[in-house]
Amino acid sequence: MRYLTAGESHGPQLTTIIEGLPAGLSLSAEDINQHLARRQKGYGRGRRMQIEKDQALIMSGVRHGKTLGSPVALVVENKDWKHWTKIMGAEAISEEEAEEVKRKVTRPRPGHADLNGGMKYGHRDMRNVLERSSARETTVRVAAGGVAQKLLSDLGIKVACHVKEIGGVTANADHISSAEEIRRLSEESEVRCVDPEASEKMKEAIDQAKKKGDTIGGVVEVVVEGIPAGVGSYVHYDRKLDAKIAAAIMSINAFKGVEFGLGFEMAKRFGSQVHDEIAWSDEDGYTRKTNRLGGFEGGMTTGMPIVVKGVMKPIPTLYKPLESVDIESKEPFTASIERSDSCAVPAAAVVAEAVVAWEIARAITEQFESDRMDHLKDSIEQYRDYTKGF
Repeated sequence: MRYLTAGESHGPQLTTIIEGLPAGLSLSAEDINQHLARRQKGYGRGRRMQIEKDQALIMSGVRHGKTLGSPVALVVENKDWKHWTKIMGAEAISEEEAEEVKRKVTRPRPGHADLNGGMKYGHRDMRNVLERSSARETTVRVAAGGVAQKLLSDLGIKVACHVKEIGGVTANADHISSAEEIRRLSEESEVRCVDPEASEKMKEAIDQAKKKGDTIGGVVEVVVEGIPAGVGSYVHYDRKLDAKIAAAIMSINAFKGVEFGLGFEMAKRFGSQVHDEIAWSDEDGYTRKTNRLGGFEGGMTTGMPIVVKGVMKPIPTLYKPLESVDIESKEPFTASIERSDSCAVPAAAVVAEAVVAWEIARAITEQFESDRMDHLKDSIEQYRDYTKGF
């Protein structure tokens, strides 16, 4: 499976084309739209989320509620496009018209792709960069992830996300026992946090940042349950599933770190306090007494829940802008201000959930017979029985 996205933040639409889905997967727009709605929620979001009501249109690859095995094309329209038709139009315009078109960006924002992207592609108007590097693109990545989650759900694999930390406020999630409980509790929180007391403190931290014209980041966690042992590979570096998931997390806008299980805490512990001892029973087959490694050994799943965390930096678009340099005059200036959020960590958790779900679904369809959904289900069940009795 693979997918490609296209579209700009203030263009007419965002598009993704998904290739390699099994034929016979039950799929509706609502399966996708529920995740798009979750992405738009979250304390600290800006005015753009009041304008957009993201809905996916299934343009191909599905007939009468079932995938055909051919590419699936999804479109999400940008409602704000009507205000940007001249600024972002595809047709050529004259120099006189170009002068009339406002919103040219010549003052790059520290922490954003503006300056580096302008240098790479030779853009003197860095709007050509920021429109594509905007986190708005993650809308259709969540749409693709929604499709992946439907596939995984039909295979008995559950995926959930929650916010571990915002602005130095850390949640206590030790009492959570399942992905289903994580989903339920996190969706009840405006900051997608399973700890009610920490949720309120996170909201206070967001309010303080907003008053200062600043932004704050945090840590999100994704948990995957029900995946059998041995998915992924140890034989080549580029086939290790944890490496693919780490790359997917790092591909999300503003993410600067990733860890599995105990993560960087492992550097402080002895090996006896890190590795997961193996147990076996007639009922469950092989299990682990702990899950400190986050569900992975040697680039492959262990059968334990996958636990992966991502670190999101504060959004670089500040209402109290940092100093920059105008690329035309070379004079120091305050960076340009684009409409933004004071904190997007709760929404970023949904994006992280989507990209993790995609990588797991892709790994499964690569490893098991997957032209048809019924064959994939049979193949997974046979493999589960095999690993249990190994």
